[in-house]
Amino acid sequence: MSLLYSAFHVVGAASDAAAQWQRHSTPLPGAVHSAADEDQQQAPLTWLNVGIASLLLVINIAISTCLGLGLSRGFIVSAARCVVQLTVLGLFLNQLFLTKNPVYIFGTSVGLGTLAAFEVTYWRSKHRFPGMFAGVFVAITSSAVGVALFGNSLSLNTHPAYTAQKFIPTVGMLFGANLIGVSIGVNAVMSSLDTHRDRIENALCYGASRWETMKPVVVTSLKSATVPSISNMSACGLLSIPGLMVGWSLSGADTIVASRYQMVVMIMLTASTALSTMLAVIFSASVLINSTPMLRLDLLTANKPKAPVAASGANRTTSRMALIRAGRRPKADLYLPRKPSSVAVATATTSSSATIHSHSGVRLISAAAAGR
Repeated sequence: MSLLYSAFHVVGAASDAAAQWQRHSTPLPGAVHSAADEDQQQAPLTWLNVGIASLLLVINIAISTCLGLGLSRGFIVSAARCVVQLTVLGLFLNQLFLTKNPVYIFGTSVGLGTLAAFEVTYWRSKHRFPGMFAGVFVAITSSAVGVALFGNSLSLNTHPAYTAQKFIPTVGMLFGANLIGVSIGVNAVMSSLDTHRDRIENALCYGASRWETMKPVVVTSLKSATVPSISNMSACGLLSIPGLMVGWSLSGADTIVASRYQMVVMIMLTASTALSTMLAVIFSASVLINSTPMLRLDLLTANKPKAPVAASGANRTTSRMALIRAGRRPKADLYLPRKPSSVAVATATTSSSATIHSHSGVRLISAAAAGR
């Protein structure tokens, strides 16, 4: 009986302590929501806040001016483009989020896929081949839309899965990740085929099949393209705070829920990048190694190099060198020596040949003296 009395006494004391703890403590979600309520009472950001933040660009402009980088105009133009593009995007998404028509939602996805395919084909690749735009478009769009529908419906609990408020931001992130992976993979395919042209042609001459020739190129290109996504996933939460968690934290949401959303999004990004890159790499390799099989590097067309806005100093140097090679001296060039005239070249050639002959004569005389 004494043991039972002691046990009941311990249980009663523990229950009293638990009740007292629950009465005097504040649960974590409540604390988070109370902090969120305080944050939500703050005034929203205005154009004045954006203008104050833009003053930080003075640091970039000062560094460019002091070191002569020629990037000041590039910083200003890029900042202006960023402001205009994000403003237009905000106005567009504000109207798009109000609609429930799947035609507008999937039409926006097709438009994003078209822009991404154009970026990869004509801007991020040194060369292009027939059908590259269509193949890249199908690879990027199909993987992004498919992974977004799967993730929204099963992981993010969105019904229907194409709800604009969650589908458009998700598919936009997937398009950005696919663009980077596909551009790296396609460029790696063309570079590898050009570098190992002799080995590939020898293998085809000795009877290697199309897939046997393509497989090493595909494997190497896929490894190069998927390494960045693996690195981002491994460093996520340890070396960097992802953008989704930053946005949720600034909006006052629960950080635990934000971390779970970030986990789902990171997995979706990695899967979509791998799928789109695999499709684009196999398509590129199958075009450049046809069904004969034959290596068709003659299909490659060089893209015109797009001079960036920030490279104004480099452009001036290039134009100056072009004038010098054409035999004309730029007026503002005070550092490069004048092009030597034909008389000076002939004089220098004659003097150098005379010097060589004199040295040869000295060697012959000294050799004869040594023979005596």
